[in-house]
Amino acid sequence: MKYIPKKLDRSPRLDTIIMTEKALFRYRSDKTVTQVWHLLPKKVMWTTFMTILDYLEYSGKIHIEKDKTISWIWSPEKVEDLKRKNLVVS
Repeated sequence: MKYIPKKLDRSPRLDTIIMTEKALFRYRSDKTVTQVWHLLPKKVMWTTFMTILDYLEYSGKIHIEKDKTISWIWSPEKVEDLKRKNLVVS
């Protein structure tokens, strides 16, 4: 999936984005896009959910494999460690 700015029919609310992030972080990997959508605590429209996934992949927090498995890849602790070692420019 690639993040392509486009006119959205529905823009996700911040609380919906955060809810989705928390669910993805909890499951980390081994879940498909559809499985995560069904496991969300509140119902979210499919198009809204896909918009959130596009954004999260674009921002580097998740990676979606060819088989539609989602992996959480963002690690703030590791980024801070790399910054302390001057390996990442802030």
